[in-house]
Amino acid sequence: MLPGNINPRQMKAMMKKLGMQVEQIEDVQSIVIKTPKGNWIFEAAEVSSMTMQGQTTYQVTGTPRFEAAVAEIPNEDVAMVAVQANVPAEKAKAALVASKGDIAEAIMHLTQ
Repeated sequence: MLPGNINPRQMKAMMKKLGMQVEQIEDVQSIVIKTPKGNWIFEAAEVSSMTMQGQTTYQVTGTPRFEAAVAEIPNEDVAMVAVQANVPAEKAKAALVASKGDIAEAIMHLTQ
């Protein structure tokens, strides 16, 4: 029972009168929010949508996990660092991953 002895049917009628419509989105398997630093992943999330005055908003309920973005290192950058630092490509790539793709930092790290 809702506060003030309002039952769910009455609440739905009041919301409709105010122009609000709330719907549960069924069978959601996952929600992914992508950011430059990584992704927030909600598994088995509960999602509802609310439309009011032509604007729809979504509410996601669940426990997210964060997966940090993996820097994509172009082969050209690996080759350049390997030549400049005089190291094998695998070592150059590891330095570029550690420096988040910063070529100058990777070379400096390998030549010190």
